[in-house]
Amino acid sequence: MANDPQIEINQLTTLDEFGAVVRLQQEIWGFEDVELLPLRLFVVASKIGGQLLGAFHGRRMVAFCVCIPGLKLPDGRPYLHSHMLGVLPGYRNLGLGRKLKLAQREYGLVSGLDLIEWTFDPLEIKNAFFNIERLGVIVRRYVHNQYGMTSSHLHGGLPTDRLIAEWWIRSSRVEAIVANLRPNRADIHARIPVPADIGSLRENDPHRAREIQAALGEQFDEHFRAGLAVIGLEKTDQEGIYLLGEWESK
Repeated sequence: MANDPQIEINQLTTLDEFGAVVRLQQEIWGFEDVELLPLRLFVVASKIGGQLLGAFHGRRMVAFCVCIPGLKLPDGRPYLHSHMLGVLPGYRNLGLGRKLKLAQREYGLVSGLDLIEWTFDPLEIKNAFFNIERLGVIVRRYVHNQYGMTSSHLHGGLPTDRLIAEWWIRSSRVEAIVANLRPNRADIHARIPVPADIGSLRENDPHRAREIQAALGEQFDEHFRAGLAVIGLEKTDQEGIYLLGEWESK
């Protein structure tokens, strides 16, 4: 369906479209009402330099992406924070997420920005692979329980630990990956494995899943303090492996 000519990426501007994004959050993540991003936030974001994109199959919105402007303190450098991207289950693995992110990158480039950031769950290997290997993000920060405990079934009752994706949209690394080329990679100094069956463990053995999550946090903290960054990710049937090395924006 991703190649269906009826699927289009459009800027969202109306209250009806913002309301559709609120409903999509419930369908995709199963959030309770208190945890939903409200329509009012989308109205404000659209008026202060943020961007809201929707992917439409005919008249139906099937995916969306939201970013808001931010300032890096203490120097006040502007950047975009990509707060949420969601795709309905029946439309996943069809390239819509990448199309939305590349449209977001174009918005950042036209706006004169260098950096887009967002958070992602280090236990979600498929999403991590997409961010690192298909978009070209690097990672240098780990945040423990970023959003507190949530009601989403996808979080499995675990703390919302997150890695911070840094998407340096003008870097040679990102330019190469966006062009479907393999970028030059620095030497790998450390590897952090994550078991591929973590989703099953979340459901059937949450205590073990929490032990794995805590150990990952300790490893990332140690390597980030040493000045390393996540610059790659390898996947096997048994695990995903974060690759860490030195990185400089070029």
